[in-house]
Amino acid sequence: MGHSLADGQRYWNAAAASLLHTQAQWLWRAHSDAVNATVLERWLDGETAGSLLKTDSFDEALGRGLFSLLAKKARRVAVVDVAFPFLEAAQDRCPGLLAVGGDVRRLPFSDGAFVVVVSNSTLDHFGALQDLAASLRETHRVLRQGGRLLLTMDNPANPLVALRNALPFGLLHWLGLVPYYVGATCGPRRLKRLLGEAGFEVLESVALMHCPRVAAVAMARVVQRRASAEGHARFLRALMWFERLSKWPTRFLTGHFVGVNARKL
Repeated sequence: MGHSLADGQRYWNAAAASLLHTQAQWLWRAHSDAVNATVLERWLDGETAGSLLKTDSFDEALGRGLFSLLAKKARRVAVVDVAFPFLEAAQDRCPGLLAVGGDVRRLPFSDGAFVVVVSNSTLDHFGALQDLAASLRETHRVLRQGGRLLLTMDNPANPLVALRNALPFGLLHWLGLVPYYVGATCGPRRLKRLLGEAGFEVLESVALMHCPRVAAVAMARVVQRRASAEGHARFLRALMWFERLSKWPTRFLTGHFVGVNARKL
């Protein structure tokens, strides 16, 4: 949230402890994991990486996460995070995961250490685009030549995301609409430009998570409490129906996230 590592650690350690204590939205997390896994499965199809880095441990700490998929695609999977409660929870849930404390703006890894970096809505939690640009340069540094960055970020081309980001975080947090800080982000065109400046070639851009998010999260809470396991499964299938919008010309207006598959030049 702040620009310094110490500020970020203090905020995210407190936020992580709170989120881990409540564990309130596991059904919504299951949908989020399923959407991200579908895209990553396609981008990693037929590929086996030596070493893969994920730039946060949020998904693995709070739900099924992406580790089981990523572990099939790489001989070693590491995650880096400033929030130590998340790292500890992720390591407990995912035996074999290498959990490392660190800031994505100053990654604690050597040059060319990874074949693939997966950055799943991590870089959109800084206060300024300069931090995003610094993070892209760092992921470029730790990737080998030709390595790939698989990145998702909040999509401000979606009017609801743009409105949320324009409103004060304190108000949204008080209303219960935003559980943790959301920061500066950019749409597909500006993101492509920033990636180019960092030394990447964008192979594909996509939009994902097309369900009406606020309503879906609220409905997930109700279904989670009141429905049976079969009802949970039906609800998740219904939410996945919205991902058909990813093929429509209007996809960047409806997708909550923009995703890119980029290669280090």
